[in-house]
Amino acid sequence: MTHDVRVPLSTARYLDCLAADFDRLRSVATAADPGAAVPTCPDWTVADLVRHVGQVYVDKTHAIREGAETEWPPKGTQDAEPFALLDRAYADLREELTTRDPGDPAGGWYAPDRTVGFWIRRMAQETVIHRIDAELAAGQQVAPVPEDLAIDGIDELLKVFTQYAVSEWPDYFTDTLAGSPGRTVEIRALGTKAAAWRISTGPARFTVEDGPGDTPADLTLSAPPSALLQDLWNRRTPGEATRVTVTGPEAATTELRACLTIATQ
Repeated sequence: MTHDVRVPLSTARYLDCLAADFDRLRSVATAADPGAAVPTCPDWTVADLVRHVGQVYVDKTHAIREGAETEWPPKGTQDAEPFALLDRAYADLREELTTRDPGDPAGGWYAPDRTVGFWIRRMAQETVIHRIDAELAAGQQVAPVPEDLAIDGIDELLKVFTQYAVSEWPDYFTDTLAGSPGRTVEIRALGTKAAAWRISTGPARFTVEDGPGDTPADLTLSAPPSALLQDLWNRRTPGEATRVTVTGPEAATTELRACLTIATQ
């Protein structure tokens, strides 16, 4: 089994995935009860989910056009009809993502990469996760995430969200990591496109390296890429047996999941 060093997907591939998951999200949400609860997003209904995705698209379009994200929620989005907002916002976002060079500057919270390319990747990953939310709210079977997109999404979650957040805003993680004895975690995506990550934790520390380590990890999580992405993003299907194999102490699992949750709130 070969564990590839992670490289971004092509711009065309991200845009194709974004389009496919947007279409799926919209189709599922349209057929669902707008008042149905979203089990993976407490206090949200399907209508709230649709509105949120539209608001995210508005915000990122502004980040690309103006070089800065807007106040949240973006002005004029709170009272808009959710699907009208979603369609308008997606059309505007799509225009920005397809008519600019990925290397063009854009505003954003992630200091290492303030480019249009960052938002191309981020919006593909944002949309697939919320597509899963829509499927779960509608009681539909979650469509598998393509292996390449799922592996990229795990990589983004671990590095862009969690590793970066712990390094930039350590105070948010004090309750979780201050008493950490220092642990190693191995994440293994098992499939045609296998991948692995090695995480090291400790007080104010969450670092990620590509590939498996040379020694056994304290905690190992392994599953096919799609199932692993869904699990790490806390999008597990209610009542369905997990496909993720966890080997290691419960305290290490709790620490890992707490870090991921804080980083993505």
